Amino acid sequence: MDFEVRKSRKPQGPRKLVRERAAYFRLMEQGYSTREAARIVGIDRRTGMKWRNGHHAPGNLRKAVPPIYQEQGQSPDNLHGLEEPPARSSRYLQEHDRIHIADRLREKASVRQIAAELGRSPSTVSREIRRNRRPMPRGGFVYRPFEADRRATRRRARPKTGKIGQNPELRDFIQQHLAMRWSPEQICQALRARFPDRPEMHVTHETIYQALYVQGRGELRRELTRALRTGRARRRPHRQAHKRASRAIKDMVLISERPAEAADRAVPGHWEGDLIIGKDGRSAIGTLVERATRYVMLVHLPIGHSAMATRNALTATVQTLPPHLWRSLTWDQGSEMAAHRSFTVATDIPVYFCDPASPWQCGSNENTDGLLRQYFPKGTDLSGHTIEHLQAVAAELNSRPRKTLGWETPAERLAKLLATAS
Repeated sequence: MDFEVRKSRKPQGPRKLVRERAAYFRLMEQGYSTREAARIVGIDRRTGMKWRNGHHAPGNLRKAVPPIYQEQGQSPDNLHGLEEPPARSSRYLQEHDRIHIADRLREKASVRQIAAELGRSPSTVSREIRRNRRPMPRGGFVYRPFEADRRATRRRARPKTGKIGQNPELRDFIQQHLAMRWSPEQICQALRARFPDRPEMHVTHETIYQALYVQGRGELRRELTRALRTGRARRRPHRQAHKRASRAIKDMVLISERPAEAADRAVPGHWEGDLIIGKDGRSAIGTLVERATRYVMLVHLPIGHSAMATRNALTATVQTLPPHLWRSLTWDQGSEMAAHRSFTVATDIPVYFCDPASPWQCGSNENTDGLLRQYFPKGTDLSGHTIEHLQAVAAELNSRPRKTLGWETPAERLAKLLATAS
């Protein structure tokens, strides 16, 4: 930085060394040391420290003298032509709180004592000291309240560029996997697995959602929201699910009589089933999810989803896997399973039914139905999808890493079961 030290400083009036102060603060923000910034500007090092930190009178008998920018009623950013930062909420530590902390630290008070006097949590005071203290040349540290308050104000400045916006490599990785219909949480886990020693490539799933949902950030392409499970461009509050009226199905066996091994998912072979319905209820696709591995199978229903059509399609589908992987099937009380007795006779697979208005009892299948809506949106005709397309969609779902499986894929889990059985 080029700065010419003025030769005469006496005829300056009440506002002394204004140009020097502005230059000094700019140098400090650029990373210059206190000594070097003072040398360039042409002031004593102690003068610069008083400008930055304020000071106490000898013996602490008089009121503390604040930093020079506070004497003038402005922030250090205003020395550079920026706007005054907004007033802070009482939720955050104020300057007078930090002065109290500094005074009590010199008196050797404990953190808990200081916190009780301020009406704050001890962790708040401890974190404030740890963040804003400065090491001393001969060991120990010093806590300067005015400098601490200034640093806290700068840290809180908004808006800030997010982590995704600062890292093109990270942004491209996230956008690529969102386009593959991976969930934000799956992407975060993949980042940690792919770049274990690069923390700059690690984000939380909430960071990805914020980059998509928050207007004006522009960190991720807006159209990628269509690749999310819901396809929504903003969050929607939770609503109470609409309750379905129970249907009378003859000879139902309720889920309460299902073997305990199915409930704890310890033994594979227990499945959950349901239908996803198309436009006007005229078409449907059957979904089957294995509870232990979360393996998905889709049932082709080209001629409707009546009780007989559903029974025949399910019977054909279950025959594609070994019999030891079919121990039970749990379904909701939909009329499409009215022929459950003949299905059991044909396949030797007992069918259990959920309680009315209790979708959580088939949670794995409900989750899978939500994933499938990315491929088969609501309000569309589902009869036009071929069995090959259904198999391709199921294969894509089964190749995704799942958090509940320790980030293994359902296909990998099922392959292990088949290998063990053979």
